[in-house]
Amino acid sequence: MIEHLKIGTDLVNISRFEKIPISSKPSFYKKIFLSSEIKYCSKFKNPSEHFAGKFAVKEAVKKSINKKITFLEIETYHKNSKPYVKLHGKFKNHFQFNVSISHEQNFALAVVLSFTN
Repeated sequence: MIEHLKIGTDLVNISRFEKIPISSKPSFYKKIFLSSEIKYCSKFKNPSEHFAGKFAVKEAVKKSINKKITFLEIETYHKNSKPYVKLHGKFKNHFQFNVSISHEQNFALAVVLSFTN
């Protein structure tokens, strides 16, 4: 039903992650990203762009579900080049998501639709 549909968006300046490279502050990244997410982003020529995108997704998820949840309880991943989200912890299996990420120049944008199960 439509009343169970929520939306969240977030826009992140990529320079926020360029200023703190993972090689200089891995502890910062481990507070926000799961090891699988760090591994995924680190394989790219410009990992900051991908970290910003994943951060935007996590923020958009938080806005769409309007629940107190940590960044590490939100897992972002890609399958066939399409972004997905799943939750861990007390909200596991409570929501389904449609996710879109876009990168343009200095910004990463995420839009998340959440549906309650």
